[in-house]
Amino acid sequence: MAFSFAGSLTAQAEPAPVEQVEVKSRPITRFHIGRDEKQFGPLEFVGGLEMTSRSRNFGALSAMRFRKPGSDFIGVADTGFWFFGTVTRDADQRPTGISDFRMVQMVDEAGNPADEKWQVDAEGLAVKDDVATVGFERNHRVAQFHINPNDMRAAFGQLDFLVPAQELRQNRGFETVTYAPEDSPLKGALVVVSEKSLDKQGNIFAAVLSGPRKGVFTVQRSGDFDITDGAFLPDGDLLLLERSYSMARGVRMRLRRIDAATIAKGNVVDGPILLETDMSYQIDNMEAMDVWRRADGAVMVSMFSDDNHSILQRNLYLEFILRED
Repeated sequence: MAFSFAGSLTAQAEPAPVEQVEVKSRPITRFHIGRDEKQFGPLEFVGGLEMTSRSRNFGALSAMRFRKPGSDFIGVADTGFWFFGTVTRDADQRPTGISDFRMVQMVDEAGNPADEKWQVDAEGLAVKDDVATVGFERNHRVAQFHINPNDMRAAFGQLDFLVPAQELRQNRGFETVTYAPEDSPLKGALVVVSEKSLDKQGNIFAAVLSGPRKGVFTVQRSGDFDITDGAFLPDGDLLLLERSYSMARGVRMRLRRIDAATIAKGNVVDGPILLETDMSYQIDNMEAMDVWRRADGAVMVSMFSDDNHSILQRNLYLEFILRED
């Protein structure tokens, strides 16, 4: 990976203020509206939350990763904010609310608030060793930040994302930024996938940024779905979160599984659909996803929605068990 460290050499101002945000949560117990079923293909619905807050900054939650499995998390909003919080649970490990939610505005190299949309449109996030790697649209880049919830500073470097910059569409950049497992065929490499930056064959640009399979690959675009996030499963397969929207049908959500063995330079990858839903389910503009393992060994899939700060949309948290048997 290639780095640029210009930001790390600049004197910084005082830390950006941390806003404590009260989040009220309404439990979601039925995923399919009006029905009691829990199993949806290989996914078992555990529970969810509809979240509201009086804070004007709350919302636009575009990517998240757990720092403690199923508990403490970090995320980015596409309005230029970091967010942190904790999922609270009942005795049966169902989500009951969000506690200790905080938001911190992103800053520029001088430590000043960065509030120009073209500079702070954060869409993808990966976390490793207290470093957050963020994919930005409009001003396309993959930047790295030291994680300190009480003192989030400017990026200390940027990575070479390999995809030719001219191939990235303004508002269709890297929505997926995720690390493969160390024991997978990708050997722990960072992988980026764009939302809808297409090659001449209509496939979606993506790249493996290091390791034995380093290089640009593409994801076959299927139907009118765009990719909004992704996370690797423990076995090394890549789980992609996809979204479709039209005025006639509203929003739809899909999960697609990509075989780890196929992800490599020059390949066009595709895989089976694990879940596809429409507005008869408890979904909204699902943009953020993480995969984690519960204490009992269950493989979990968690998602947040991005409400675009619209009164017509909702901030949701959804949680599933991925059954492999």
